[in-house]
Amino acid sequence: MTIIQKIKEFFKEVLVEMKRVSWLSNKDVWRYTAIVLGITIIVSAFLGGLDFIFSDIIKIFIIK
Repeated sequence: MTIIQKIKEFFKEVLVEMKRVSWLSNKDVWRYTAIVLGITIIVSAFLGGLDFIFSDIIKIFIIK
């Protein structure tokens, strides 16, 4: 088999496998995306708050 034949065979197999995949509905994709974004915003706000608090503590006690 030549490299071109191997590449063609690979993509044919990829198409067969992609037809077997159980895809999420559009509604589920949007819901999971919203959940991930919401959690990301909450965690980043929490970590940003901790950073702000600790930087103030360092300024007060260490840097003076």
